[in-house]
Amino acid sequence: MPELPEVETVRRGLLPAMEGRAILAAAVNRPDLRWPFPERMADRLTGAQVLALRRRSKYILADLSTGETLLIHLGMSGRMLVSGVMLGEFHHDHPAPEKHDHVVLSMEGGARVTFNDARRFGAMDLYPTGDTHWLLKGLGPEPFGNDFNETYLAARLHGRAAPIKALLLDQRVVAGLGNIYVCEVLFRAAIDPRRAAGSLTAPQAAALVPLIRDVLAEAIEAGGSSLRDYRQTGGELGYFQHAFRVYGREGEPCVTPGCTDTVTRIVQSGRSTFWCPSCQH
Repeated sequence: MPELPEVETVRRGLLPAMEGRAILAAAVNRPDLRWPFPERMADRLTGAQVLALRRRSKYILADLSTGETLLIHLGMSGRMLVSGVMLGEFHHDHPAPEKHDHVVLSMEGGARVTFNDARRFGAMDLYPTGDTHWLLKGLGPEPFGNDFNETYLAARLHGRAAPIKALLLDQRVVAGLGNIYVCEVLFRAAIDPRRAAGSLTAPQAAALVPLIRDVLAEAIEAGGSSLRDYRQTGGELGYFQHAFRVYGREGEPCVTPGCTDTVTRIVQSGRSTFWCPSCQH
């Protein structure tokens, strides 16, 4: 499932093709993905101008001139592909339609934006701008926002018996973090992922905030992590997976200088956790 850096990378890739431009035509090629599409979605999108292209947690939000917002969730295999527009020095011609091109937006300026999703776990919906979509209700603060700070996180972890990894994955605590980046953050923080969240000292909790931001910023700069189906809007791979220090490195030597241990994998709440038993306490 794409996490915050992958979704932010896609949003940035869509900006030159969508923000400030009108949707000249919309084609919806099936009635649903994970959930049914809203009624008359193609008609409601056609002619609308994209006023702003935002991200909330793992969702892309396109505010439209019609007073509605288009919510986009990539799911496990969803891809937003841009063609027919100059992106830097590269021009991506329109490819032939593919079987899983479920929504196609022909944009002012000649770009075509295609939502391709082979497994159909993604979603698109329309809702009144200014309202809170049901998928966004209860989300915690954004990691890069002012509301996510040392005082806030220490308060959310205080007295909690759940493992620290589970708390950081809880979208009600902080929005957008997923399994990959939580593993990387806890390694850098030298914190055992099994440790009770409430057992962290105030300095340890405070230190997590800049580490979370650093890991996410580095991943965004690298274009995200291309695992399985994820790609950028032009089809390119993301490269942060080459900088993983623990994720997916089971049995490999720990990268900490002087450590002779190897990376271990355990399962927490059905998710793989990668960590170094010698470095993380």
